[in-house]
Amino acid sequence: MPHLAAAAQIRSASEDRVAVSAWFCPGTVANLEQNRRISLVVWDPLSDRGYQLLGEVVQVEEASIMNGFSPEAEKRSSIPQIERRLMVQVARILAFSHAPHSDLEE
Repeated sequence: MPHLAAAAQIRSASEDRVAVSAWFCPGTVANLEQNRRISLVVWDPLSDRGYQLLGEVVQVEEASIMNGFSPEAEKRSSIPQIERRLMVQVARILAFSHAPHSDLEE
């Protein structure tokens, strides 16, 4: 099933990898265990310019754990207790805007 997650932080990790950090919900993490392919959108709403990065998650790292972490609660709750960093190998970069646009490569 398609799943959408939002993250506020992305950074370049190397020439062809980016790192995305957030308190991803357990459903996002479960999806990534089944399917590592990912699409990221980096977009500036003021200028309506951005990029879609297509790639694969090559590593999931635990960055922070909530004080009072409970493994049982993590399994049954949709509220995340762990901040994770996704390392993404970028295969393609496409232009993105909210306005009508083409997703075909030129």
